[in-house]
Amino acid sequence: MKTTTKTVLALLVTAILSASGMRAQEIERIGIPELEKILSASDDRLYVVNFWATWCAPCVKELPHFEKISAEYEPEKVKFILISLDFPSQIDKQLIPFLKKNKITLPVSVMTNLDYNEWIDKVDSSWQGNIPATLLFNNAAGRRLFIPDEVEETELRKAITELL
Repeated sequence: MKTTTKTVLALLVTAILSASGMRAQEIERIGIPELEKILSASDDRLYVVNFWATWCAPCVKELPHFEKISAEYEPEKVKFILISLDFPSQIDKQLIPFLKKNKITLPVSVMTNLDYNEWIDKVDSSWQGNIPATLLFNNAAGRRLFIPDEVEETELRKAITELL
């Protein structure tokens, strides 16, 4: 009887946590091949890719802009991707709690290749590696904008509007 009670209790707790949105967000680990796949997307949609980290104050300041503006667009029209440069070993201890605390629900990937010199030129040849940095692009339409600094909400909104 104890096992049945424990099982029911575990299911009840899981259901409550799931309903309250407290489940851990899925974090995709990506390397250079996955990054290249994102950057070469050929569908007719605007991609907004933000490179950030939990330890970067300007990054943390701008994240709510991405979350807010993403709610205004259909995912088929504009796709937002947050690529964290936190250490992959810190996903459970630092990244997931940070996302939960700050109510970040956008897709988040963690770059597993921490040798930035191997891949930052693939994002933009002018990028010096500073974060935050945001790349907006629609390869099908030949539109592209790289912002190697913190972006304000009005600036992000304007960039998206101009590239759509």
